[in-house]
Amino acid sequence: MSQTAESFKENYQKLQGIAQKLSDSSEVDIDELVPMVDEATRAYQLCKSRIEAVETALNNRLETENSSEIRSED
Repeated sequence: MSQTAESFKENYQKLQGIAQKLSDSSEVDIDELVPMVDEATRAYQLCKSRIEAVETALNNRLETENSSEIRSED
């Protein structure tokens, strides 16, 4: 698997772990809260960035294919 895919997968798992920890806990240690939010924010930004990059690549591919189909019909 590529490094980028691993990076997305690892960061997504971090987000899931943090969400699970927060939902399972009736009380969160205040000293852990800020670092958890910081880690979640970084992981979210990396995941969001990767999703946007994939969306852009797919849209570019579709536009290229649609453009070549239109030209071949002419």
